[in-house]
Amino acid sequence: MTITILRILTTVAVVCASTAAVRAEPAAPTPWELKPDMGYGYGKDGKTFAYKMGTRNADKLFKGAKKVPKGTLFFIGANGQLYMRTGAYLEGDGSFMFGAD
Repeated sequence: MTITILRILTTVAVVCASTAAVRAEPAAPTPWELKPDMGYGYGKDGKTFAYKMGTRNADKLFKGAKKVPKGTLFFIGANGQLYMRTGAYLEGDGSFMFGAD
């Protein structure tokens, strides 16, 4: 189940990263729109996907699942690998620390 949570967050991170890369100037952060009853995945091939979830095998869904710590940043590196960072990612003024120069 840990993989499922990671997949959910990865899908959202990929969408946010690709949207941010297109913009020429810094933009205000936008909230993720994770939807209930949806499972988001990050496949072994690096592709992302989404599944409509139901109640079948719901007990297995949470087995081995872990909560994601608050203050976690997810991103895709230049090598296509998904990473997560649980350190500071905002400047004192609230701007993104790793934004465009």
